[in-house]
Amino acid sequence: MNARSIAPRPDPRDLDRLLAAGAPFARLAAPYFEGLERIPETRPLLFVGNHTLYGVLDVPFLFGELWRTRRIFPRALGDHVHFAVPGWRELLTRLGVVDGTRENCAALMRAGEAILVFPGGAREVGKRKGEHYRLQWKERLGFARLAAAHGCTIVPFSAVGADDCYDIVLDGDDFLRTPLGRAARRLGLRVDAMMPLARGAFGTPLPRPERFYFHFGEPIAVEADPRDEAAVRAVRDRTRTAVEDGLARMLAVRAADPDRPLHRRLLRALRPAVSSS
Repeated sequence: MNARSIAPRPDPRDLDRLLAAGAPFARLAAPYFEGLERIPETRPLLFVGNHTLYGVLDVPFLFGELWRTRRIFPRALGDHVHFAVPGWRELLTRLGVVDGTRENCAALMRAGEAILVFPGGAREVGKRKGEHYRLQWKERLGFARLAAAHGCTIVPFSAVGADDCYDIVLDGDDFLRTPLGRAARRLGLRVDAMMPLARGAFGTPLPRPERFYFHFGEPIAVEADPRDEAAVRAVRDRTRTAVEDGLARMLAVRAADPDRPLHRRLLRALRPAVSSS
């Protein structure tokens, strides 16, 4: 398999149109970014970070800023379960998302692409109560082994904000304690991919308007032998530590941020219009 057999990236003109259409909302949301200047020019790149609750609230801001400032459109590796859903599968493919197999990832690396992966996968999206900004990588080594095999530079990143948009009412563990959950486990269903039931703004399904914070850490040049288990594990652990350090950094920035409240961001978004009137 090669990169040509994978759905192509969206047309740059379409990406620019999407960016322009979303500009007013992005101005109001005012996402905070730190460390974009650390992203190297070398390719291939592997962006590795934490997945937030439900996995969709902050990703558009991440992609938009990477495209706007660095003209980078990373190919996101999606969980296999997404590509089993007709309609949703086609939408993700149009957006450049790739089924996260090792073969697809290797093909993209050989083609010198920028790739984005969340090692926590569906388990990190389907958070349990009290798991805000906690990595659920288990012992996964795949991304580190592939980076080593293809001389891929890892860019660790951390995202804060989306986990606070909802309060989890019932999580996967609660479901598994029910008769239906026990039956699902006996049938061998993907219990790790079960999404929690949560409530957001004013007790509704709408997310709270939190500000999002993104940190890009120092790039990690991977020179390990992919056959050396200890060396690959060291790459994985170094990446995980960088992501966790970035999370701690963004939580501290958020705690001191005067523009975190929505009304402050509203005033900030309206200020140029007021000044020009």
